[in-house]
Amino acid sequence: MHVLIVDDDAGLRQSLSLLLQEAGYAAVAEGDPEQALRRAATDAFDLILCDVRMPKMDGVSFLRRYRADGGSALLIMMSGHGNEDSALAAMREGAYDYLHKPFRPDEVTMTLRKAEEREKLRREVETLRSSLGAGVVNDLVVCESQAMRDLLDLASRVARHSTTVLVTGESGTGKEVFARAIHRMSPRSERSFIAINCAAIPEHLLESELFGHVRGAFTGATNDRAGLFELAHEGTLLLDEIGDLPLELQAKLLRVLEEAEVRRVGGREPRKVDVRVIAATAKPLEQAVERSEFRADLFYRLNVVRLHLPPLRERHDDVPALLTHFARQTAQRLGHTVSVTPAALAWLTHHGWPGNVRELRNAVERGAVLAGDRPLDVKDFAVANGNGNGASHTNGNGTLDLKTQVEAIERQAILKALEASGGNRRQAASLLGISLRTLFYKMRRLPVH
Repeated sequence: MHVLIVDDDAGLRQSLSLLLQEAGYAAVAEGDPEQALRRAATDAFDLILCDVRMPKMDGVSFLRRYRADGGSALLIMMSGHGNEDSALAAMREGAYDYLHKPFRPDEVTMTLRKAEEREKLRREVETLRSSLGAGVVNDLVVCESQAMRDLLDLASRVARHSTTVLVTGESGTGKEVFARAIHRMSPRSERSFIAINCAAIPEHLLESELFGHVRGAFTGATNDRAGLFELAHEGTLLLDEIGDLPLELQAKLLRVLEEAEVRRVGGREPRKVDVRVIAATAKPLEQAVERSEFRADLFYRLNVVRLHLPPLRERHDDVPALLTHFARQTAQRLGHTVSVTPAALAWLTHHGWPGNVRELRNAVERGAVLAGDRPLDVKDFAVANGNGNGASHTNGNGTLDLKTQVEAIERQAILKALEASGGNRRQAASLLGISLRTLFYKMRRLPVH
C-alpha cells in the first residue's frame, strides 16, 4: 500500500514515515499541502494521512481539492486536541476515519489495516463491475430466479427513500450483499456504507462502537471517539445479526431511530445524525418478541419494509449464474481458467446447498485450487464439500467456457420441455419449474425458437 502523509509538523512526518515503513507500507511525506496535491496528481496513492489544521490549507479544503482533481485514495484525518469537529466535518465530506493526536503506534497501524481492508473490498467491487455479464443486477446481486428479481425490484423502489429495511434469511443467503445493493441504488450511494455484526462485538464494547464515547467514560477511553452512527452520517448503516443485540441496547437503538440523534457514552450533548438503517438477521424475530428476547416496539420500527431472501435450495435457477460469477472471480484470483463440466453443472444445480450462496462460493474456490486449470468435475466438488458422495461422471472434454456450457444446457432443457408440452409455453414453464415470465426471458436471451 502506497501512503502519503500530509502534515506541517516535520517531527511527526518523520516518525510516521518510519512507523509505516516498519509496518510494511511505502510511505512518503509532504509538509506543504499544495505540494502534496501536486504529488497526488502524479503518483498513485492508496491511503492519505492528512492533518486537519495546517497553516496554508485545512484538511477539509485539502480533501475537497483532492477529490475535485479526481483523487480516489482513502483519506484518514489527523486531529489534535479541540479539532475533533473539523475531523468529523472532513468525514462528512468523505474522509474514511480520523486519528486523534497524540496517537499510539498500534492505533495508527490498526486504523490503516481497516482502511486497507475497505480499499481491497472497493477494488473487488470495481473488478466485479467490469467483469460480470448477463444475470447480474445492480452490479452486486447475481440472480436469474423470479423470486430474486422481484426482491430486487422491491429493493430498487425502497432504495429511493430513507425507510428502514429488515433483511431476513438463512446464513449465507447474501443479506449483506443485498444491503449493499440497496445503498448503491439509493441517493446516499456516494456516502459511506458501514456494516457491523452485532453478535461479533462484546456487549460492553458494542454501545461505544455504535454511539461513540467521551474521554473518561470508562477505563481505556483516553480520547473522545465517534460511533458508527456518526461515521455513517448521510450514508447507510447495516446492523447485521440484529437479533443478537442486547435488550438494553435495543432501547437505546430505538431512541436513536425515533429521534435521529445519538448521545455518546459518558456524554450529555445529543448529536444529530442522518443515517439510513438496514437491519439483517437469520433469526425469526417474531418468535424472539414472543419470548421477550427482542423488543416489540423496535421490531415494528425495523420491520417497515422486509426483504426475505429465500435459501438457494429454493431458487435453483440462480445456481448457473452464481457459478459463472464465482468462477470468474476465482479465475482472477488464481490466474488460470476456471470451468466446469456439464455433469458437474447438473450436480451443482440440484445440490441442496445448506450453506447457501456462501457454500457455493467456497466450493468453487476449493475445487479450483484442487483441480488446477482443468475443468471441474463432480468429484472435485464432492471432495471440496468434504465427502465422497455424488456422481463421478465427466464428459471428457469439458473445454467450453462456463457461460457457454450453462447456456447450452439451459437451451436443451427448454427445447425438451417445449417438445414435451407440444409447444405450450405455460406447460413447459411448469415442467421446468420456472415461471412463464422467466421462460420468456430465457427464450429471448438464448435464443430458443
